[in-house]
Amino acid sequence: MLTAPNLRGEDVAELQRILARLGFDCGRVDGIFGPDTTAALQDLQRNSGLPDDGICGPDTVSALDVLSRNTGSGPGVVMVREVAAVTSGRRSLGHLRIVIGEYGGLGALARQVTTALRQHSASATVIGDPDASTHAALANRYRADVYIGFEAAHEPVSLIQYYAVPGFESAAGRSLSEQLAHDVRYPLRREDVDVIGARVPVLRETRMPAVLWRLGPTSEIVGQTPTIVRGVVLAVERWVRQINE
Repeated sequence: MLTAPNLRGEDVAELQRILARLGFDCGRVDGIFGPDTTAALQDLQRNSGLPDDGICGPDTVSALDVLSRNTGSGPGVVMVREVAAVTSGRRSLGHLRIVIGEYGGLGALARQVTTALRQHSASATVIGDPDASTHAALANRYRADVYIGFEAAHEPVSLIQYYAVPGFESAAGRSLSEQLAHDVRYPLRREDVDVIGARVPVLRETRMPAVLWRLGPTSEIVGQTPTIVRGVVLAVERWVRQINE
């Protein structure tokens, strides 16, 4: 049996690769059975109805085998689940529960995006709090279909992040990030709207497709708020249609 603490080797590395592909974040694939791998294994055990003892015994190996065979070399159960949650009967904004997050400095933007989404019949709410884990917990409790966070920056930047770790990425989060970048880049006349995968806390802890948009400088964003609001609504509408095709 594979178990902690700090067991090393190719077996552990393979376990980490499988967990990552299935969407259970064990951090970097390093062949060390450390706390991140233990937590990911316990998460899988809980999702499989097994005792979450963090030991990769026969029942856990069997669960890993079943999940791996059911997903093949494809995207993994978490990726499939998150897309299914958005596409299940949800073909317009009117069927979505959307959380807009704001960490300080972009409250007006977050509120206006929320209002605009409501005007398009979405069920939208805003969270204003500096703590990322609070955002994730409230979005999960709200049972949101989508989370879009805005983070203020002092420097000139437009960076949209979605959840990704080695061996796994949120396909729905990535496609939403790319749609946002496309629909906002041109009206803002910004050549650089970067999209990257990241493992920041709010993206890791939310249970729905989530993106975190870092924008700055704040002084410029204030004047661009109406354009950003229109771009966000358009992007979410197009994204919903895209993933339902």
